[in-house]
Amino acid sequence: MDIRFNPSRPDADTLVFAVSKGAVETLPLTASPTLIAGASAARFTGEAGTSFESFAEEGGKVLRVVLLGIGGGSEADLERAGGALTAKLATSGAVHAAVEFPGGVTGKDAARLAFGALLRGWRIETYRTRQPEKAKPTLKMVTIVSADAGSEWDKLSALAAGVAFTRELVSEPANILYPESFVERCQHLKELGVKITVLDKAAMTELGMGALLGVAQGSVREPRLLALEWDGTDGAQEKPAVFVGKGVTFDTGGISIKPAAGMEDMKWDMGGAGAVAGAIKALAGRKAKAHVVGICGLVENMPDGAAQRPGDIVTSMSGQTIEVLNTDAEGRLVLCDALTWAQKIYDPEILVDLATLTGAMIVSLGSEYAGIFANDDGVADGLIAAGKAAGDPLWRFPLSDAYNKLIDSPIADMKNIGSRYAGSITAAQFIQRFVDDGVKWAHLDIAGMVWADKPGPVWDKGATGYGVRLIDRFVADKFEG
Repeated sequence: MDIRFNPSRPDADTLVFAVSKGAVETLPLTASPTLIAGASAARFTGEAGTSFESFAEEGGKVLRVVLLGIGGGSEADLERAGGALTAKLATSGAVHAAVEFPGGVTGKDAARLAFGALLRGWRIETYRTRQPEKAKPTLKMVTIVSADAGSEWDKLSALAAGVAFTRELVSEPANILYPESFVERCQHLKELGVKITVLDKAAMTELGMGALLGVAQGSVREPRLLALEWDGTDGAQEKPAVFVGKGVTFDTGGISIKPAAGMEDMKWDMGGAGAVAGAIKALAGRKAKAHVVGICGLVENMPDGAAQRPGDIVTSMSGQTIEVLNTDAEGRLVLCDALTWAQKIYDPEILVDLATLTGAMIVSLGSEYAGIFANDDGVADGLIAAGKAAGDPLWRFPLSDAYNKLIDSPIADMKNIGSRYAGSITAAQFIQRFVDDGVKWAHLDIAGMVWADKPGPVWDKGATGYGVRLIDRFVADKFEG
């Protein structure tokens, strides 16, 4: 879908009037009184994301007319309105919609509505060979009738491209997206100025990444560690902010195999790595004035004859030993080596990992919030504030020595699972053992957020792109504010 800005109304087949809550203004149409009366009868009041649809004759042709509620005009309201517009018109038969603001609008607000429309318009059609005619998308263009949004739209369209990239990665099936092909999908980021570093199995073996390699040893797909570095400060920000993503491109659970029902969902167990890659694309695309590194630990967890067994002991890159009691608690094994390497190579002051780590997080928070654990209140507060502003909400959970003791092993330095209780917390405690002293760290368990079983305000059913807007806003607030 193409988004354009034009100071005057184009020749479109659909007219959309964005109206504030409680202020359905006189519309610039001869049929204005009838439309307003109809909207009132339908109880349309302009609440964000609501709409009223009708048809009117104007200039000798019949046009579809939509009144679109923008609520109080906040960023969230405008995004919701844009998303609702796309959801309503995407397969409606409308081809070109022109959006006007009878009450006036700033370029910034116009860009925000367009951003919501663009986010909601993403869908994956790669593998469809037949589709009912009425299910096919028809909306090709949305023209925002306002002054050019300029640099604001440049930033938001780059952010939307990052979200779309994450959704693409998360949506792909595991026979298409695996560690090596994930790396290939990221190669185009070089064109944006991103420096790419890739470690193969041999390099990771030499570095002693026994935890990550243990997860990968049951698959014919070789693991990769991918680093994406963007420096928009020309070296002025010496220590980068580092974001590390869990990238298990398919998770059977290994020898501790998952139930068959629903296992197909485990193609999105690389949602953390997908979010990191999309965020780097967004930051580079908008030329963020920050130094940021995204690291993706990429493996496939399979149960063949060479697979890791429950009871095995592996040695991590940090030198700490791990008793693997459950091969389905694999994400933390991938992250621990990726975090150790990240700290050794980049010496970050701020380190954040994102992972679809535990089913226990979904039990706790459902699909409304991701969980956050942190060793620094400032970083935690910054991430929570960024998530709230960006629409990627977080809820903080505790860390303490009492929980930490639950993963002590009688035979190794630690075990990779605790008891059946506090599963998300003990997973975070495990990861914290690999964070160096003095590093400000946060762990985001995004298990319930990367995939949606029903449409949301700015996403369709499927991959949500969670984490990209969060990282982008956090970087903007922390380093560019």
